[in-house]
Amino acid sequence: MDSISLEQLELEETSYKNVYYSIIEALLFASGDPLHINTIASIIEGSIEFTEKLMDDMIRNLESDKARGVRIINTNSEYQMVTKPANSDQIQKLLKTNIRQSLSRAALETLAIIAYKQPITRVEIEEIRGVKSDRAITTLVEKSLIKESGKKEVVGRPNLYNTTDEFLKHFNFNNLDQLPTLESFVKDIDLDGEEVE
Repeated sequence: MDSISLEQLELEETSYKNVYYSIIEALLFASGDPLHINTIASIIEGSIEFTEKLMDDMIRNLESDKARGVRIINTNSEYQMVTKPANSDQIQKLLKTNIRQSLSRAALETLAIIAYKQPITRVEIEEIRGVKSDRAITTLVEKSLIKESGKKEVVGRPNLYNTTDEFLKHFNFNNLDQLPTLESFVKDIDLDGEEVE
């Protein structure tokens, strides 16, 4: 009788937790951005300790389920749903396609230059491209692919531009050390091997 009761309790607890798993997964999916443990706990009306246990379970379950294409990462108590590295090649193709569709050729050329020459000023970009690049730079800033990263210590102190974490995410790189060769990157974003150096 005791074993039956124990099994029933475990079944009820699993069903109970599944409700929370479903809610949390929906929150992370809808947010897209990292959610702090305090925010998640507040929404599900649970304690921090209880919520952390749920998150640990979810992270472990998603990692071990080979049929799932997503996982949850924890960075300083902020949780985010991301794709699994095993699917990175396919995700990269999709993201690059989306970027090509949403950015002009000028913006893509400018992005390639900044990625490989950063930090770099607008004037330096224009010297490489041979044309004005104000609009391309503005577009890339608006899409959070590049950012102002300081001033160059020359006359006029022009802004310096660097790529962002969003750029790394779009191209599925963990850091800039993972950038391929310039020729490969240019080909990947479909600039037909146009010279940008």
